[in-house]
Amino acid sequence: MMEKGSKAKWGNWIGSMLLPFAIALYDDPLDYIRQTKATIDRKKHSHEAIFAYFIIKTVLKLFGAKVAAFLYRRVLNHTTMCFSNVVGPMEEIGFYGHPMAFLAPSVYGQPQGLMIHFQSYINKMTFVLSVDEEIIPDPTRLCDDLEESLKFIKDAVIARGLV
Repeated sequence: MMEKGSKAKWGNWIGSMLLPFAIALYDDPLDYIRQTKATIDRKKHSHEAIFAYFIIKTVLKLFGAKVAAFLYRRVLNHTTMCFSNVVGPMEEIGFYGHPMAFLAPSVYGQPQGLMIHFQSYINKMTFVLSVDEEIIPDPTRLCDDLEESLKFIKDAVIARGLV
């Protein structure tokens, strides 16, 4: 357990960021990464996260958890997709003495038509799609297209010697 007086935070800390979702065709697969990184860096250096945290914290204190959850869910209801990126362990881990061969997180009940989870585990990346089949009728094709896009990006990184 944590020592008394420790400055380390205990528990799960979750953050969210609203990003524009642009569909574009680039000649260089790394242009997708550059564009997204520039957008995320702009967001991280803005005061959006601080204001969002302050507003949710104030609403939580003044009106309680139900109102704060309602407002947060309303924000999520007006997003196109959610994306989760969790860095996993680099070495093999076990669960009650049994080695884990595969690790893939997921959630259900979200209001978006598409949720993508990326999880790394022992130098392998797994991605899990959660889709509303009324919105995305062929999730298998979407999964294959994502896999192919990630391979293009990986090949471009290796070809340029960036690894």
